Order: sequence, then C-alpha cells, then structure tokens
Amino acid sequence: MTGFGSSQKGPFQVEVRSVNHRFMDISIKIPQNLSLHEIPLRNLIKGRFSRGRFDAIVSVTGEEGHRVKLDVGIARELHQALVALKEELSLTGDIEIGTLAGFRDLILSEEIDYDAGPLFEAFNDALSRLGDMRDREGETIATDIFLRLARLEQMSEQIALFTPDAVTACKEKFIERLHDLFGEVQYDEGRVLQEAAIMAEKTDISEEITRVHSHVAQVKEILSNGDSVGRKIEFLLQELNREVNTVASKVNDYRITNLSIEIKAELEKMREQAQNLQ
Repeated sequence: MTGFGSSQKGPFQVEVRSVNHRFMDISIKIPQNLSLHEIPLRNLIKGRFSRGRFDAIVSVTGEEGHRVKLDVGIARELHQALVALKEELSLTGDIEIGTLAGFRDLILSEEIDYDAGPLFEAFNDALSRLGDMRDREGETIATDIFLRLARLEQMSEQIALFTPDAVTACKEKFIERLHDLFGEVQYDEGRVLQEAAIMAEKTDISEEITRVHSHVAQVKEILSNGDSVGRKIEFLLQELNREVNTVASKVNDYRITNLSIEIKAELEKMREQAQNLQ
C-alpha cells in the first residue's frame, strides 16, 4: 500500500514513503556518521509492516548537521610547496584559495556525538503516520473486495440454479446421440443409463460450488480480522480461480460459461487489490 509519513524531533528530520511491492524492500538514506543506526531503523520498519517498498530519508537540520573544519597546517605546507614548485619550474599564474580548495585532504569532518533518542522518536512517529495512511487505504480496498465478493456469491448461486438444467441437457444429448447412431436397433438400456449416470457425475459441480462459498467465507473472515492479510487472500483467490475453471470445463452451458468468465474478471480485480494489502 502507498503511504507517507514525516516527523522532526530535535535536529532529526525523517521522511518515509511506501509503495506496493510483493515483498519487503527497504532503502534508507542516512548521514554517514549515523549509519550505525541503519539496521535498528530497518528493524523498526520490519516490525510494523510485512511487505511493501519503503524509502526512508534521515537528515540532520540546523548547524549541528554541518560541522566541518580545515587543516590549516597542511594548507600552509601545501601553499609553500606550490610556491616553491612555481619558482623552480618558472610557472605563471597565481596560487589562490581556489587552487587549495581542490585538495580534499584539507577538509576535515568533525564527528558529532548525537543523542539517538530523538532520532528513533522521529522515525517511529513518521512510521505511525505512514501506517495511518496505509490503514485508511486498506479500509477502502477491503470495502471494494467485500462488494466484489458479494457479486461473486450471487453469480455462483446463479450457476448452482442452472446446474440441474445443464445436467439434464447433457443426459438428453447423450440419449439423442445414441438414437442417431443406432436408430431402432435394440441396445442395453441399463448400460446406457449407467453411462448417463457416469456422465452426470462428471458434470456435477456441487463440490466446486461448495468450495467457492467456503473460500469466499475465508476471505471475508481474513479481511475482518485485519493484520497481515494480503498473501492469504492472494492464495484463496488463486484457489477460487481454480474452482471456477473446473466449473467452466465440466459444464457445457453457455449461461454457466458466461458467469464463469464474469467471476474470473472479478477475481482478477480482487487479486490486483489484494497485492496492495499488507
């Protein structure tokens, strides 16, 4: 799910963004002198969320974040060496501050001993705000999935109503073919009825419809309980899709086929939504 949270405590400014991702992917940009806190900050994200791509930026504001000084002794020695070199080689041009500024060894960064308490407070606060935004988005997505589940149940009930007609039609078609093949020739009616019963059993989709209702109930329960639901729902939607494919392959009825296609379209939309859930 997408979200954003920011906070500032003391000199520390924290911004955290999240976008959809199937797994956990964390990127933290933090000043080098605070890098020892990167792993604990990562663990804070992992402790609150189960998946998503997270980009966190930690910066230090104010004068405390910009303490540098110059090594005047080395600068003096360097200047003297350049002057001597200029005289020895008879070089032209002036040796100015710009000449010395190109030597990085002259710039010293001062290690600042920060109190990490405000840093973790700001990070936790930013994560809480990001979590609130993700929760609101999750509620919207859950509402949409509930509506689609209701439509799916209605269509599966319609399929169940059409099933007896489809089975009867299958039997009639079977007997009609026998008459076309054998005409008035006598045949074993008992054997024919047995074969018709076998065909009827193969086209029976009552078990699939029952499993569809069971999976739908499980999805509803998972959504209602909250917590980490995305992967569980994705799995159940995959199982629902498998049951619908079985129904469509078993019954040769255009009404059931059309409803199966509509159900699969709803399942695909729900799958896309479930990928946005934690």
